Amino acid sequence: MSIGYFSYPLPANEPVLNYAPGSPEKKELKKTIAALKKEKADIPMYIGAKEVRTGKKIAIRPPHEIKHILGYFHEGNEKHVEQAIEAALAAQKNWSTMSWENRANIFLKAADLISTKYRSFMNGTTMLGQSKNAYQAEIDSACELIDFLRFNVHFLSEIYKQQPQSAAGTHNRMEWRPLEGFVLAITPFNFTAIGGNLPTSAAICGNVVVWKPAYTQVYSAQMFMRILKEAGLPDGVINLVYVDGPVLGKVCFAHRDFAGIHFTGSTGVFNTIWKTIGEHIGSYRTYPRIVGETGGKDFVIVHKSASPDVVTTALLRGAFEFQGQKCSAASRAYIPSNIANVVKKQLSAGVKKLQPGSVEDFSNFINAVIDEKAFDKIKGYIDRAKKDKNATLLAGGKCDKTKGYFIQPTIIEAKDPKYTTMCEEIFGPVLTIYVYDDDKFEETLDLVNETSSYALTGSIISNDRSAVELATDKLRNAAGNFYINDKPTGAVVGQQPFGGARASGTNDKAGSMLNLYRWLSARTIKETFNPPVDYAYPFLGEK
Repeated sequence: MSIGYFSYPLPANEPVLNYAPGSPEKKELKKTIAALKKEKADIPMYIGAKEVRTGKKIAIRPPHEIKHILGYFHEGNEKHVEQAIEAALAAQKNWSTMSWENRANIFLKAADLISTKYRSFMNGTTMLGQSKNAYQAEIDSACELIDFLRFNVHFLSEIYKQQPQSAAGTHNRMEWRPLEGFVLAITPFNFTAIGGNLPTSAAICGNVVVWKPAYTQVYSAQMFMRILKEAGLPDGVINLVYVDGPVLGKVCFAHRDFAGIHFTGSTGVFNTIWKTIGEHIGSYRTYPRIVGETGGKDFVIVHKSASPDVVTTALLRGAFEFQGQKCSAASRAYIPSNIANVVKKQLSAGVKKLQPGSVEDFSNFINAVIDEKAFDKIKGYIDRAKKDKNATLLAGGKCDKTKGYFIQPTIIEAKDPKYTTMCEEIFGPVLTIYVYDDDKFEETLDLVNETSSYALTGSIISNDRSAVELATDKLRNAAGNFYINDKPTGAVVGQQPFGGARASGTNDKAGSMLNLYRWLSARTIKETFNPPVDYAYPFLGEK
């Protein structure tokens, strides 16, 4: 900005393609999926200017077709984490001082590459590696990731414009510096867009990053890393490593230049990270920024005035899209007694239509859960519910891992509102409902608020405006993203900034200006044009 102020206006959200029969995007995506399946990808780590192959290869298999191997990635160790930190710190000076317009345009170019040249590849690697259907991949690995890149450039340009007032004879200005050190990004399997946003939101602000994706998301993560390289991201700015979590933490959290963590994952892991950082707090150059989005036990509270059709649709979509593997997925629902029988009947009929299968068959609404560990955990909840006198299996419940990790969408009715599956995060296609006396809506709101330690998303479905107002007020702290007459999923960048509090994280709102402030360190500069030459103030004179 030394020779001009450059405009980065508020962008429009990336249009969602529909992949209708015969559409060019559907033909292109199917072609790309076929090509990806013919290859055996050899996936390195990206550390500085090097593609690092260790020879310790881990196979990548589609969760819905576990006999097929998409390729291998090279697992690293402690030494590679140290090398990634060194590469990041070596790149820090040049990156942090690069002109804003050139830094911004790298990420805008990456967004454009995803929107055009690599759209089918981002979607294809996500579909195959994470078992997402075409629509779920499109809204995630194409549209949301593109939006994160474009909106973050706009948001940061707006932050840079925020400057203090100046009094006569002085000029004040604010520098929005990157953090002093490196940022660690730890990203989950369930959203490719989160995998891309956590490292790039820090990097856009001028920070250097060590990025560790979940092993089950490496296939799409490496595709995004290749796009960033093609877009002109300098070597060392983001370093992509595949290492075990404790190995990563041992090196990063003990390093003097650790400046912050951008995390999405489980509450338990985040608690351990926070504790470990606290134990090392005296050894850091500066207090690290700790940003995390963790779990959820997301609710839908239904009022007696609600339409059963609206309720059924919200629950089927909210609970079972992407096999319920969204931290925002509808996991517990409170149904009033006056419409409970109709809703239960419609939900059961809907589940019968949701048979899981391969992503390559575009008629499948449901696919596989991410891996065997998740399959066994989810199946355990279902099996226990089948035997428990406090629960009734209303629909679904079939589990089969012979060809892929398939779990049929499952609906449990709990007789006890504090039943296990009403309280614990399952992270799979399991919805638990509790039928309450339709005249006890306000008491049930208290139940919703007190049942879970999480506070990520939730929704109220009602045609009674006073009920909406009451729920919005009483559940103020129960959800960081609250929906009225909708499912509790589907936040869009720039429209519904995402994040929750309580055990759900630090609520730093990905997809908004709020998140970027965490990766900036402000410096105020005051310049006095005519500095005083005498220490004495006028009040010292007596005459």
